[in-house]
Amino acid sequence: MSWFIILVAVAVIIFAVRDIRYSLISKPVMAFFKRALPPLSQTEQEAMEAGDVWWDADLFSGRPNWKKLHEFPKGTLSEKEKSFIDNELETLLAMIDEDQITKDKDLSPEVWQFIKDKGFFSFIIPERFGGLQFSAQANSYIVSKIASKSLSAAVTVMVPNSLGPAELLLHYGTQEQQDNWLPKLAKGEAVPCFALTGPEAGSDAGSIPDKGIVCKKEVDGKEVVGFNLTWDKRYITLAPVATVLGLAFKAFDPDRILGTEEELGITCALIPTDHQGVKIGHRHNPLSLGFLNGTTQGDEVFIPLDWVIGGASGIGRGWRMLVSCLSAGRGISLPALSAGTAHLCTRMTTAYAQVRTQFNQPIGAFEGIQAAMAELVSDTYAIESAREFTAIAIDMKYSPAVTTAIAKYHMTEMARQCLNHALDIHAGKGIQMGPNNYLARNYMGIPISITVEGANILTRNLMIFGQGATRCHPFVLKEMQIVSMKDEELALKEFDSTLMAHIQFSVFNALWSLFMGLSGSRFVDVKVAGQTKRHYQHLTRISKALAFISDIAMLTMGGELKRKEMLSARLGDVLSHLYIASCVLKKFADDGHQQLDLPIVEYTLEKQLYLAADALETFCDNFPSSIVGFVLKRWIFPFGNQFKKPSDARAQAVCHAVHTPNVARERISYLCYVDKNGATGIMEDAFKQKYELRALVKEVNGIRRQRTDWKKLPWRELVERAKQNEFIGEQQYQQLIKLDDLRAKAIAVDAFEKL
Repeated sequence: MSWFIILVAVAVIIFAVRDIRYSLISKPVMAFFKRALPPLSQTEQEAMEAGDVWWDADLFSGRPNWKKLHEFPKGTLSEKEKSFIDNELETLLAMIDEDQITKDKDLSPEVWQFIKDKGFFSFIIPERFGGLQFSAQANSYIVSKIASKSLSAAVTVMVPNSLGPAELLLHYGTQEQQDNWLPKLAKGEAVPCFALTGPEAGSDAGSIPDKGIVCKKEVDGKEVVGFNLTWDKRYITLAPVATVLGLAFKAFDPDRILGTEEELGITCALIPTDHQGVKIGHRHNPLSLGFLNGTTQGDEVFIPLDWVIGGASGIGRGWRMLVSCLSAGRGISLPALSAGTAHLCTRMTTAYAQVRTQFNQPIGAFEGIQAAMAELVSDTYAIESAREFTAIAIDMKYSPAVTTAIAKYHMTEMARQCLNHALDIHAGKGIQMGPNNYLARNYMGIPISITVEGANILTRNLMIFGQGATRCHPFVLKEMQIVSMKDEELALKEFDSTLMAHIQFSVFNALWSLFMGLSGSRFVDVKVAGQTKRHYQHLTRISKALAFISDIAMLTMGGELKRKEMLSARLGDVLSHLYIASCVLKKFADDGHQQLDLPIVEYTLEKQLYLAADALETFCDNFPSSIVGFVLKRWIFPFGNQFKKPSDARAQAVCHAVHTPNVARERISYLCYVDKNGATGIMEDAFKQKYELRALVKEVNGIRRQRTDWKKLPWRELVERAKQNEFIGEQQYQQLIKLDDLRAKAIAVDAFEKL
């Protein structure tokens, strides 16, 4: 006991006496920080500093304020937006023929003109420039619903409202540039594209070889300062029809015309595509979809300086511009494509599972189907929750780099899983191409979402935790900034106070992580009640564990953690699953805690908790020091990892919640466009009519069980026998025959004389 008292006294003295603390703790740790911090390129530094932190900071800190979560506004639509959705959007959807678009490899001229005339390219453009100035919520809603009918049309609408000329002009353009271009973009008189990716620069966009050399040239008798541009770009959506090209290039000033620097950095410019020397190359064929995607090149094309976005002051700021504006693509457009796909999969698969019968019962009654269906429905609920919540952040004028990266990666991946489950359940109907196949085009197109705006492997392995660890952590970014200060005495003073707060923060999280593990999160005060309270408590526990483990990882591995992508990605997964679970809780509360949704909510939360805990456990199992990893795992999971996958009973409850035409199914699939005259409309009608006639169908099947000689009769013949033997009347017979005709039409697939 005396030794313990002595050790405590020594520790108190060390921390209390500033000079001793400086020499024994702060100076060595600061020196370690300087050595351990990963070297950052200029593009990495700008990417790290771009954007905002939002709810992700609460989750990463280990102190999620659940009251704050529910104080964020609900996602709502204005009357103007609702009117557009009910009229212009519905008209567009009725005009779209995805099968014909795929054959023609383009939208029809009528659809193109309608999109331009009705402002589908102007969602983000303010009304003063002739745009619609819609909210992120409306933008997301519209793109989602289009995506449920046609990915080709959705991508076409998405791109001008995402990362591109309009977005960049609004944030960084000069007044003259805005006045010139935004009205044209709003009216569809100018069709934009943005060229960043090239043959040698994909995920490493900072390495683009495209260059612009500052020079002077005589134009119309006047000497004009500008750039001689040379570029070669690919994968550029809308390039084949674009009239204005947004271009990212590296600027150089070898003759020091603009100043003393030779390398000026990445720069963005707007160039009319009919400008001399601009070449729009051949088209790509992205997985046989019909949206326009192609190449563009230029060789020593001269542009004046005022074509640079932001004018002369925009030179060298291109990378910051691009990273800051990525939230539109990652937080709205790509999640919207995922949501539209997921809603389509859920609405059609829940219908198909009841319409399609085998062994004299709907295939939805088989547990194997139910297992896949529960995953599909759960992922759709998670996608929709994240779509709505992430759009709320953007409407609140945040640019949340980490949460939009989470949304982009996980929502596109979950949409891919939704399609896999939907196709597994549809089986042969899902693989036969033609107008009756409403899944195949989305199945083929979903990898496109996964590869663009930061390929998913890059997003998961480098961006989510890479930015989250610095931007969302309460102290790390500040410590990084302090150690780079030139005044060492001031730096040490600032570092000391920050470090002491950091140590207190880490110790607090460590102790709470252990206590929560020992108590099973039961004593966590989350200030909420109801059936989901335990989920809030468990999420708080995982949040604490993430904060604790992240500090240990950064302390022990330093800059090496950046290169250990398999490890850091798992920590990013923990943050991601916490975020998705938060979105689910937010949606459930905003929807009024609907009891029909509760089985889906509980399944989804249990799944996200399991995935988060599994990522933590796997991180510990693969920690470079097996001893440290073992201690960490026992610390956060003192009785072992108790988080399990949702039970079979929970999966069956999810399927039961959506196997009839009810409001729960509507809430989780309302973004699916049901074409009254198309395959989706036929399937939905068959589903609803079968439900309406369920008592009659049950009665006839009961007759089958009573008559042993009828047991193996096909359904149609069974109905005929039932009528002949006066078990059912003429009206009932006609109803069942009509239903059988509709059912046969719904499950039919296309066959062609020639392909």
